Amino acid sequence: MSTLIKGTAILTLGMFISKVLGVIYIIPFYSLVGSDNIGLYQYAYIPYTLMLAVAISGAPLAFSKFVAKYNSLGDYETGRKLLRSGLLTMLVTGFIGFLLMYIAAEPLAKVTISEKEEIYSVEDVTSAIRWVSFALIIVPFMSLWRGFFQGYNYMMPTAVSQLVEQIVRIVFLLGSAYLVINVFGGSVMTAIQFAVLSATVGALGGVVVLFYYWRKKKPEYNQLRQNSIESYDVGLRDMYREILTYAIPLVFLGIANPLFQFVDLLTFNRAMDAAGNLSETDLLGILNLTAHKLVMIPVMLATGFSMALIPLITKYFTKNEHEALTRTLDKSFQAIIFLTLPAVVGMALLSDELYHLFYENSEIGSEILAHYLPAAILFALFPVTASILQGINQQKWIILNLLTGLLLKLSLNIPLIKLFETDGAIAATIIGYSAAIAMNIGVIIVTMQYRSALVVRRIFFIVLMNAVMAVVVLLTLAGLDLFIGMESKIQSIIRILIVGGIGGAVYGFISLRTGIAQKLFGERLTKYTRKFGL
Repeated sequence: MSTLIKGTAILTLGMFISKVLGVIYIIPFYSLVGSDNIGLYQYAYIPYTLMLAVAISGAPLAFSKFVAKYNSLGDYETGRKLLRSGLLTMLVTGFIGFLLMYIAAEPLAKVTISEKEEIYSVEDVTSAIRWVSFALIIVPFMSLWRGFFQGYNYMMPTAVSQLVEQIVRIVFLLGSAYLVINVFGGSVMTAIQFAVLSATVGALGGVVVLFYYWRKKKPEYNQLRQNSIESYDVGLRDMYREILTYAIPLVFLGIANPLFQFVDLLTFNRAMDAAGNLSETDLLGILNLTAHKLVMIPVMLATGFSMALIPLITKYFTKNEHEALTRTLDKSFQAIIFLTLPAVVGMALLSDELYHLFYENSEIGSEILAHYLPAAILFALFPVTASILQGINQQKWIILNLLTGLLLKLSLNIPLIKLFETDGAIAATIIGYSAAIAMNIGVIIVTMQYRSALVVRRIFFIVLMNAVMAVVVLLTLAGLDLFIGMESKIQSIIRILIVGGIGGAVYGFISLRTGIAQKLFGERLTKYTRKFGL
């Protein structure tokens, strides 16, 4: 058990640091290329994310499960057999994905960019998409290799390679952009081309790390293979059928957010053009890149804890321990709201300061951020509810419910954008996600006969706690306006620290004083609260 916990902790820590770096790098990159050009970056990355999901097809997680299954039976030969075939398959699917994306770059750019668009040209978007497409050759191969190590419950290669991949990507991205613009006097568009190429360079860094661990562990794995029991001699067709059964729901779970962003990518500019609302500001770039990066911060805070509860759901469901399963579901839903809602409320009230700190002082940017932040609660809830469906063996509903939500987004996006511009796109996203989550919860209720008045009462109480915190934050901001402005980023940092500290203290005091924090995260908190007389 200690090995499992250690491995999970290593993997979670690596993923968290990688995601944090993925948010922070945007600050210097934004200052290098400017607000007029940053949006071009997301025109390339959203199609890349979707194509990557198709190329990988959820295989790494499914592959690790498959390897672990046969290793537990003492059959190490079957896993090695699949490794050889799988790596070759990933190279092929990755290369096909690269070709498709490279060829489709221009048609996709033409669909994305309105004919009256003055910010980016079709050639700019086409070039950015083509430069990022090279990463598709390497990333699927690398991801499957990670899955092999995870099948041996050896998480270090995955965690370290993810971290190195991200660090190499960011160093290359920022370094090349700086050199192109400030040393060689190149254009910002050239700098962005190198920036999107960083995905390929980062992936190469990740592969080098995996090769190091492979050389280190290969003698041990070969020894296990020699002492392996007689192979079950599973046919490759059966192997891939088993992997696909597990992988397909994971694909939809992983690409839910990029799919919604992709709908905006295809429809936003043309809808704005049709309504005669084309702006000199890249509103789509703010929505899908700069604001979106900040919106995902509360999601990172919450899902790590909630997703850690999911393995328990599978265990209790398998053993038919209904009472324990209900308690686990109760805790999952409460924890996600308890952690996400105060972050969303606080960030929305500090949207001016946050947008200034990360990017620039922008009334439009901070307004879009404030309006978009409530969607973070849904972004956190969807993977949790979907993972619960996996735990109770209802994977097929993940696909159906997500597609229903996506269809709503697609059908509502253009009319709502015409009426409300970026707020319309946000509203369509919220409606689509809400529908998918409601359907997920509906399946959980029907399948598990799940009812919980406790969760409803607790969520209502958490909302009241946040309302109190919001009032204190607003009063604090009003007081700070008399003494500290927002002329510099330092002033914005001071305002964030003061307001965030006071808001966090109020929320923490109420949650500890009422005992809701102890009920969610353990009575161990009580010994700390006693030190402060709570």
